[in-house]
Amino acid sequence: MSAARRFVLLDRDGTINVERNYLSDPNQLELYPGVGPALRRLGQLGFGIVVLTNQSGVARGYFDLATVARVHARLREMLAAEGVAVDGIYLCPHGPDDDCACRKPLPGMVEQAVAELGFDPGQAFLIGDKAVDVELARAVGAIGILVRTGWGAKAEREGKCVPAAIVDDLPAAVAWIERSVDTGYGTENH
Repeated sequence: MSAARRFVLLDRDGTINVERNYLSDPNQLELYPGVGPALRRLGQLGFGIVVLTNQSGVARGYFDLATVARVHARLREMLAAEGVAVDGIYLCPHGPDDDCACRKPLPGMVEQAVAELGFDPGQAFLIGDKAVDVELARAVGAIGILVRTGWGAKAEREGKCVPAAIVDDLPAAVAWIERSVDTGYGTENH
């Protein structure tokens, strides 16, 4: 599968957009600076783009799946205005105590994306702002990158995860990926 299209898997809140406590209003969606051009660059490099997001606010009754769908429609709209196409958005609507296979760091969302989009997660990069994102990367064989936005600086201080790289934000993560691809990092099993 190494010749197949490679993907970058992205956490949503705290990575792509500003962390809000249980974001439920599409009008409160705010992209971090430089996210549009960075994701556009991934597309230019030939990467597919997938968003993976735990949304326990659904299980907690704070909002419903229709609300999440409106937030995701707004996210797609904002990214499209920046020239970015997202191949898929996958979410886990369960709470931390629910017995599901999709809540990060469990691999269910990645498995669903792989089934639908046909890529090798062992050839993917996964960018997020929490230890669970880095743990998910490890679980599926992807290369994990921790950003310091959102909860990332706290995750870095706590030292509970070992990503391939720790960078300031999503644009820095994309630059790191581009350098890695140029040097051949991540093209073999890592």
